[in-house]
Amino acid sequence: MGKHVIVGAGQVGVHLAERLIERGHDVVVVTRSGSGPAGVERVAADVADRARLTEVAKGADALYNCVNPRYDRWPRDWPPMASSFLGAAEDTGAVLVTLGCLYGYGPVDGPMTEDLPLAATGVKGRVRAKMWQDALAAHEAGRIRATELRASDYYGPRSTDQAYIGETRFVKPLLAGKRVPYLSDPSVPHAWTYLPDVAEALAIAGTDERAWGRPWHVPTGPAVSTREVAERLCAIAGAPEPRVYEVPRGVFNALGLFSPMMRELRETRYQFDKPYILDSSAFQATFGLAPTPLDDALRTIVAAYRETAGAGN
Repeated sequence: MGKHVIVGAGQVGVHLAERLIERGHDVVVVTRSGSGPAGVERVAADVADRARLTEVAKGADALYNCVNPRYDRWPRDWPPMASSFLGAAEDTGAVLVTLGCLYGYGPVDGPMTEDLPLAATGVKGRVRAKMWQDALAAHEAGRIRATELRASDYYGPRSTDQAYIGETRFVKPLLAGKRVPYLSDPSVPHAWTYLPDVAEALAIAGTDERAWGRPWHVPTGPAVSTREVAERLCAIAGAPEPRVYEVPRGVFNALGLFSPMMRELRETRYQFDKPYILDSSAFQATFGLAPTPLDDALRTIVAAYRETAGAGN
């Protein structure tokens, strides 16, 4: 099989590595510290160093950008890293598969589709939009082969504390019967993308040439409110009725005075103030990958949580 290089060993990179190993590929995981999951070659490298990244990606079939700098450092950190990815893809011939997001669209009324203009006015949205525009221009010029997969907010096993309905901020306290703060109205429908589905879509995009030359939305289920997710999670787990409450906007804004992360979240607050709907029908129809049903995903999350909790006793 082929050589696949994943840059980033966070909540997506680890899942992706597992998918590629299952397919029989040789997997290299690149991080600044040289960390990574079992069963892969782990390499320490500065991703912004084009020569070093090219050296690591030599002979690779695909190069996956699964990096996620701190929100407050995006304007500073992303440009040199994005340039390095483009250069390494050009130097090695590896397909560049970028894990994107929906910020580039900016506020949207109605379901988001891949043909929407990248009309973001916020800093983070403009950064991500330029990354794809540069990659697409290089692809159309014949210098590289590239694609970008865009997902909504993640949930699932091994989600980090940055995930709105992830294990740390959402699952663990709810299953313990505790109140959970939420930074917007928890009754507003929102698209949630399951981490294993993100990894599966990336693995497909790195090996199927039909994916190259355009962006895609990762298969994502119907928009569901945070409150409903909490209710279904607790019902599946046999936990107490969930108590999810909205953090007042004044408190939300005040937190930004002390926390860079909270300050950056103001820019993307619009995603949670009205229904946020993702149309992933193009990827589903082309590649035959449907989103994992919410209740199935929640059962997996509950089982993983209990396994982790049991191991900690």
